[in-house]
Amino acid sequence: MSAHAQLAATIASLWEHRDDIEAHMPKGQALEAVNETIALLDSGAVRVAELVDGEVIVHQWAKQAILLMFRLRDMETTELGPFEYVDKVPLKHDYAAARVRVVPGASARWGAHLEPGVVMMPSYVNIGARVGAGTMVDTWATVGSCAQIGARVHLSGGVGIGGVLEPPQAAPVFVGDDTMIGSRCIVAEGARVGQGVVLGAGAILTGSIPVIDAQTGAELSRGIVPDWCVAVSATRSRTFAGGEFGMPCVLVVKRLTEGERHDKAQLNDILRDHGVAT
Repeated sequence: MSAHAQLAATIASLWEHRDDIEAHMPKGQALEAVNETIALLDSGAVRVAELVDGEVIVHQWAKQAILLMFRLRDMETTELGPFEYVDKVPLKHDYAAARVRVVPGASARWGAHLEPGVVMMPSYVNIGARVGAGTMVDTWATVGSCAQIGARVHLSGGVGIGGVLEPPQAAPVFVGDDTMIGSRCIVAEGARVGQGVVLGAGAILTGSIPVIDAQTGAELSRGIVPDWCVAVSATRSRTFAGGEFGMPCVLVVKRLTEGERHDKAQLNDILRDHGVAT
């Protein structure tokens, strides 16, 4: 059995006994296993979830370790200049060695993995999240716990990427490589944004939001924006006992050639044609 498999088995056993851990294993030994797992997440050697042939594979033991950490670690006070924090999870550090740029006002928790070339404007990345190489996390954007963000992504100002820890088997948000998420978008509840997508400002995408093809009117999926397209926030009419209402959806307004990158002027024209701010 590999070292990671042994660690996973230990964490799974602790999870089964989570309501009485110290009767199952000494607290110090349990915390050592948990801390080892969080360190692997932090370094990128282990990840919470991955896409395999289009299917989400969740490594539940990694999420279980995060949840166990909150049970096992004590609160600690951290002082940074005039600022004071009280938490069970320390902040991430050693950014220079990781070749990550972090602007004052930005922070990431230990257990989040940032690949080389990531830029964090005043923003936040939570534990268990993974942010790919060359990605920009712009001002006041948040990357929730366990979210998986690809390489060369732009999370524009105020973007909210939802997090998910419980239940451990729940799939996190995935954002593919070479994607631009427009200002103030919300992507949550295990939703997926494919590779090369431009998601127009203000769009809301959750696991239950319909994604519709503007050319055919067909519903493509719930909560999954396909690769290489421009998608915007929209509504579709639904009738209820109280009347007819516009229910939110995401509308695919243009298909892109794989690898196609729009210059800013062309992108503005595409989105403005459909009344979407950039």
